[in-house]
Amino acid sequence: MKADAKTEAAVKALLTKLTESYKKKDMEALMACFAPDPDVVFYGTGADEKRIGLDGVRMQAQRDWNQTDSISMVFDDVSISAAGSVAWAAIDGAFEIGVGGQVFAMPARVTMVLEKRNGSWLIVQGHFSAPAAGQAEGESIPG
Repeated sequence: MKADAKTEAAVKALLTKLTESYKKKDMEALMACFAPDPDVVFYGTGADEKRIGLDGVRMQAQRDWNQTDSISMVFDDVSISAAGSVAWAAIDGAFEIGVGGQVFAMPARVTMVLEKRNGSWLIVQGHFSAPAAGQAEGESIPG
């Protein structure tokens, strides 16, 4: 069910906080976007990027920052739905990555599950993926 305007605005505000803190490499602000649960799940685009709990999320962000000169997430098309104290988002966007004096964009697809606790929305699950390279438009299987 499509989120009401108030929920949509609050979730979008959290997503803005997430992207801004990630770009600024502000770990404290980034961690405040996630529920403080041991079973928070975060999937990145790499084969080994499955993180459980805040320590895992923290480790992944630090690894991203250590391996780049600059990195940011740009969320373009954001769809937010909700039921009660749970919301979910489907997002098209990109990572803008600076490495070795070069800057490039990596398309990204993002899904998130959020829970409202004590009046604030927090991420309980996040999944970042990249469209399959080598898969032609109109084809279901990468070539």
